[in-house]
Amino acid sequence: MNHESGSSCGTRPGVNGIVTRNGGLMIEPLSSDGSLPLVVTPVEGRTLDGYLAAARHYAEAFLPVSGGLLFRGLPIGSVADFESFVGGFTSSLVSYEFGSTPRSRVQRQVYTSTEYPPHQHIPLHNEQAYTREWPMKIWFYCGQAPEEGGYTPIADSREVYRRIPACIREHFNRKQVMYMRNYGNGLDVPWQKVFNTEDPAVVEAFCRTNGILYEWKADGELRTRQVAQAIAVHPLTGETVWFNQAHLFHVSNLEPAVREDLLAVVAEEDLPRNACYGDGSPIESDLLDEIRDVYRSVAVQFSWQEGDVMMLDNMLAAHGRTPFKGRRQILVAMAEPCRAGHPC
Repeated sequence: MNHESGSSCGTRPGVNGIVTRNGGLMIEPLSSDGSLPLVVTPVEGRTLDGYLAAARHYAEAFLPVSGGLLFRGLPIGSVADFESFVGGFTSSLVSYEFGSTPRSRVQRQVYTSTEYPPHQHIPLHNEQAYTREWPMKIWFYCGQAPEEGGYTPIADSREVYRRIPACIREHFNRKQVMYMRNYGNGLDVPWQKVFNTEDPAVVEAFCRTNGILYEWKADGELRTRQVAQAIAVHPLTGETVWFNQAHLFHVSNLEPAVREDLLAVVAEEDLPRNACYGDGSPIESDLLDEIRDVYRSVAVQFSWQEGDVMMLDNMLAAHGRTPFKGRRQILVAMAEPCRAGHPC
């Protein structure tokens, strides 16, 4: 196992040192310090359906505490098995609407993980925290582990919030975050794929419903702006979490050479994506660097094993991806949509 974590990450009462058996499964910390995720493994042979009641019990009891569970060693050997397993937790799987990265639908509401080139690093983030509606639960399935790297690092969003200096938290909370996106033109995901339609009227209706400002540019491409939260309060636990993607969308997230090349061919307002404060003022890059350092300080990562399923509370745990070598298949399913300002 490859493990990196801050000393206080995930060490909550009732998690450290726990070893519990129920319904053919055992749950215990993956690492000695008790940080997320907790790992759930079989202690007796059963069919997949035979484990579901115990798996649900552990999810209900421990996911709000740990933020993440890793199911390992269960008879999950296909996309159909994965979808069946996830279906044992929820009937509200959601499609990938208003996505920010390229994905492909594999089977109904099962998708590939972000299809970025293997050499690229994807920073830690909460899924769709750049919008005002997001899935509360997210599952990752390892169909094929890579030869090297390809971790899905995770981080406790409560601990991220606590470690960010109070002055930065208060500043972001007051101003919020505006996300600016320019679709297509060979630089980013086409709007047709982001909105799952070829009809501009459908796009416009979606934007109006979700408080997204939209603009059709002279070249026929789309630009959107949306103001969203910087922090959020978990509806079940009542805990405050750092919940935005300013550090990921902001132009400073690009490698310097890539940033220079991009700005040489497009104006800043035409960048595929960028972030500023909700009032339109620029976000200071040094503040975002501090936030990135916090994510790195609390990150936890482990080597995937084929058949693994990781279940995250999307508000309590952020996730990312490290570069890798060899073929890698990590699939994703999401459920339980939650809208800012509404009961989830």
